[in-house]
Amino acid sequence: MSRSWWWRVATVLGLLAVALQAGPAEAVADKPVAVMTRNIYLGADIQRPIRATAGLTGAAAFVALGNANHVTRAIVDRTNFPRRSELLAAEIAEAKPDLIGLQEVALWRHGPLELPGAGTPGALNATTVDYDFLSILLQDLRQAGVPYKAVAVQQESDVEAPSFVGNPFTGTATQGRDVRLTVRDVVLLRASSNLRVLDSGGGQYNAKLVLTVAGLPATFIRGYNWVDVAHGSGRPFRFVNTHLEAFSSDLALAQAMELLAGPAGDRGRTTIIACDCNSDPLNSTVKPTDPLGTPHNGPYNFIVGPGGFADLWLTWRPANQGWTSGLNETVDEPPPPSFDHRIDMIFARPAPGEQVRVIAGEVTGDETGDQDPVTGLWPSDHAGVVLTLDR
Repeated sequence: MSRSWWWRVATVLGLLAVALQAGPAEAVADKPVAVMTRNIYLGADIQRPIRATAGLTGAAAFVALGNANHVTRAIVDRTNFPRRSELLAAEIAEAKPDLIGLQEVALWRHGPLELPGAGTPGALNATTVDYDFLSILLQDLRQAGVPYKAVAVQQESDVEAPSFVGNPFTGTATQGRDVRLTVRDVVLLRASSNLRVLDSGGGQYNAKLVLTVAGLPATFIRGYNWVDVAHGSGRPFRFVNTHLEAFSSDLALAQAMELLAGPAGDRGRTTIIACDCNSDPLNSTVKPTDPLGTPHNGPYNFIVGPGGFADLWLTWRPANQGWTSGLNETVDEPPPPSFDHRIDMIFARPAPGEQVRVIAGEVTGDETGDQDPVTGLWPSDHAGVVLTLDR
């Protein structure tokens, strides 16, 4: 039988159990809530320009940067977010979560090529929109018959750099332009959900990756956003969405500490975190560029240890049934997909006297039927996680 059928059966059985266990007033006030974490993939490997310019200086570094950016931007076209968005919308429409924490919600823009001495390379002034992932996905969700609204949008990294083929210093450059990437984290609320938003907010982490690439500054900013919600007059809870640093576990741990000292720090309130944590619980290796020696699972261990949060997937199914990462850069590998570790999490820490219990759950976007049969594209390089929670 289909995964969709089993999902519906598990949800119905869970709801019946909640109704039988709760008194009438409580059943009305605190209905089960379905939450999702979903990295939708910005479309290419943004480390390519860093690798291409390593060890180079001056004009050679600038040429390598422009050529690498051209390849990267071409891969964004190849990974075809308008098509992947349709796949994501179908996936979300089937699961119908009340709240979704989206990561890597890219805005790709371009503008005139700016060269050294003739402009300001790296200035954030490209304005022509190529792909607005948020606008595209919201439109596809409406067309799928399950509209959502963005209730919290937090801008993170915003970088611009030259893109061209050839060498502008020898007059052989073609296809020259500046390419700009703005990354956002977004919380979506299903329009038909009876959750009401009481408050919202967001911010950027102080801990951030700062680099100089071909003489141009490149700061990779991560952050978070959150909404406080409630069913009618029921008990409110906070839903937090975040994306921790991928290239440094030292920084990811520092960001997790900021999160739990800030918007996820109030132990008197039930808090749920949707997280692309970039921290595999089963991986204790250390990245060679991390001077503090934080292991890959360090941020995860902090959240479930001193942070006091429970990894909700592990209360529902074993870890090896919850792999969420990671496909190839062009997200078109043949099935079965190579999901082989878990970095996309939903955590919960209930307020004193409350509980958070999983009554249904699934990994999404990870089965052959989720792949586009024409292009071979998967919805993302990550899978999603949806859990229905009884409070």
